Amino acid sequence: MATDLTYPLWSSLLPGIALWALALYLPLSVPIARFEESLAQGPLSAGSQQLLLVLASLALALAVGVVVELVMCWALGPGWSSSLGLMAVLSGLFWSVASRQGKT
Repeated sequence: MATDLTYPLWSSLLPGIALWALALYLPLSVPIARFEESLAQGPLSAGSQQLLLVLASLALALAVGVVVELVMCWALGPGWSSSLGLMAVLSGLFWSVASRQGKT
């Protein structure tokens, strides 16, 4: 019998997916910066470039969040995966604040 991918399954994974997407947003900004440079050389207007950049950024972050969440769920279990995502977000926030404190 095939596994049914229903709403309750995905709804339980959404917090972890969002946390991983947020945690990995800054590392993913490097490919987005290259994409922004290539868009600047294209024929699109500034508004269209901005819209496309925002949509691509969200899609990339969510896609990577889904993949990381599924791999972590497989390896650790859904509860641990979401908790680890939260820890990744908080550690990123901590390092960001710490780096700003070091500059002043």
